[in-house]
Amino acid sequence: METLAVSLGEKSYNIYIKEGILADLAAYSGVADKWFILTDENLDRLYGTALAAALEGLPYAKFVLPPGETSKSFHMVETIIDAMLAAGLTRHSAIIAFGGGVVGDLAGFCASIYMRGIRYLQIPTTLLAQVDSSVGGKTGINVSQGKNMAGTFYQPQVVLIDTGLLATLPQREFTAGLGEVIKYGLIYDYQLLQSIKNNFVRFYNLDFAALNSLIRQCCQIKASIVGQDETERDLRKILNFGHTIGHAIETLTHYQRYLHGEAVLIGMHYESLLAKKMNLISEAYSQEIADLIGRTNISADLTDFSLTSLVEQMRTDKKNQDGILSFILPTGLGRVTEYTLTPQQTLALLSR
Repeated sequence: METLAVSLGEKSYNIYIKEGILADLAAYSGVADKWFILTDENLDRLYGTALAAALEGLPYAKFVLPPGETSKSFHMVETIIDAMLAAGLTRHSAIIAFGGGVVGDLAGFCASIYMRGIRYLQIPTTLLAQVDSSVGGKTGINVSQGKNMAGTFYQPQVVLIDTGLLATLPQREFTAGLGEVIKYGLIYDYQLLQSIKNNFVRFYNLDFAALNSLIRQCCQIKASIVGQDETERDLRKILNFGHTIGHAIETLTHYQRYLHGEAVLIGMHYESLLAKKMNLISEAYSQEIADLIGRTNISADLTDFSLTSLVEQMRTDKKNQDGILSFILPTGLGRVTEYTLTPQQTLALLSR
């Protein structure tokens, strides 16, 4: 088993990575007067029995929500809080987030506001959640104007990563998670990027030795960044590479066309092109990035989007200030830097 620490003083916690660790949940769950499982319909069908067995003898209630990004709404938050009250949860209760990024975001947000804060555990079930969203304490709710425009920073008690859960993950979801994996190589560790290229087929073939190593490396990077900058004042901003354009794409398509990781892959593609057009990276590195993203078979074709509408949507991004758009752009092998552009500059560069 791999054990990593997220060092945040009194808010520090561990990440445990092991195939089959779900069965050992009771050993890591701590003490609570009641547990509240938050999961979605697909996962409840696949793993509801196994999760119940792992909690045998512990008092718990369960809430099952519809899968998908549209569940990240204030209406759903209110419904979940009502269910928590109906189940008799107190300040000494805890939430178990059993799912991907949507479930994790909702669980963390509800935990942060229920009775002014109760504990929660992350058991991420998708590659994207295992390498990214379950670590770091970001929670988020979507509103009509944009993605994750409401949220909190609220750290989990523990993160349990059962890589065996990836065996039932649809390939499309796996590819979406690989988008966040590629991001780590581009923003922080060029050697990791080379490893991703060399082991691409092994990952898709669910070689768990390769996957365990990959997930550990990504979590190490995320833990290091969060440990230095919990609330995204400085270093943590680099994790937003691909997200300025990616979030705009998700919002314009009402979260129906792309998974989050797919939108991030497209965002990284175009933000890398911005970097090339701004002479921040070489033609060769730009092509290397495009080739790797292309191996995921995600179409980066945005011809049916209005670039003006896309840029206008970017203006609502919470990272912006005074109408100036914030981008994290590649500046070298495994390195990125924040740049700001006006909407007009952005539109001109994207149109070239």
